Amino acid sequence: MNWIANFVRPKIRALVNKPDVPDNLWEKCPSCEQMVFHRELEANQRVCPHCNHHLRITARQRLDWLFDDSAYKAIELPETIVDPLKFRDRKRYTDRLKEAQAKNEDKEAIVVAHGEIGGSSVVVAAFNFSFMGGSMGMAVGEGLLAAARLAVLQNAALIVVPASGGARMQEGILSLMQMPRSVIAVDLVKEAGLPYIVLLSDPTTGGVSASFAMLGDIAIAEPGATIGFAGKRVIEETIRETLPEGFQRAEYLLDHGMVDMVVPRQELKVTLGRILNLLSVKTPSAEIVTLPVSEDAASEPEADVQPKPKPEKAESGKEESADGKTE
Repeated sequence: MNWIANFVRPKIRALVNKPDVPDNLWEKCPSCEQMVFHRELEANQRVCPHCNHHLRITARQRLDWLFDDSAYKAIELPETIVDPLKFRDRKRYTDRLKEAQAKNEDKEAIVVAHGEIGGSSVVVAAFNFSFMGGSMGMAVGEGLLAAARLAVLQNAALIVVPASGGARMQEGILSLMQMPRSVIAVDLVKEAGLPYIVLLSDPTTGGVSASFAMLGDIAIAEPGATIGFAGKRVIEETIRETLPEGFQRAEYLLDHGMVDMVVPRQELKVTLGRILNLLSVKTPSAEIVTLPVSEDAASEPEADVQPKPKPEKAESGKEESADGKTE
């Protein structure tokens, strides 16, 4: 019995069972539910080849696909207080931060990097939705300010790519204070005369959409991205009306003038490069140009361009002589 259990059965299992296949070779599209091979999905920048649905991506993937030759340099974010309110719900806030940091490459929900797009110098601040929903806390606010200061220092355009559910509730009022601070960061760039471009990705909601996300000189959105403040269900329950189809989608906002253009992810790099080149063109200073005079024009007598004498005032009855004295 031991011989059958220890020798025969393992041999049969080795012949019958197939080798283990990794679970992440195929991914289901959340829109059309088609299975897509992971290499095909990555080659298409995580856009479903069947329905063109734009899947969410990380901040690092965004930077790799935006910068020229995927060459960029990320900066260190300023240090902030980790848990200012000692917050705890089902878990401690510090434990949630550690879990998010373990799942992601970065320590926070924002990555600030600088490089070139289309040959133009840019600073990009990209959000990572997989890090606590891309929520905006004190560290994110400091990151936006650091990105704005770096753009002014390098005389470069600032591009912000929000992907967030809004303010970070675990930091309370300190999180809400990052909304005006992010507006100050935008003002720093605009006062320096530099372009500020916002690339709205899925989702852009809450306090992020109520602050810096809607202040761009040019607002670009990805197809199908959810953009708004409150959720659709909350709005319908508040106003007790049914909202129109496609409400808070990028295409709906484009039709109503809230977004300048909707650009597929594969075309974002080229589009941004073209916009940056247009915005960075310097208008030459106006100069007085003397046109060449032809021989025929030179032989003609000069036109009388002397100013006409001012009409005499009828009520004074006095004439003015050449030396300026009145007679």
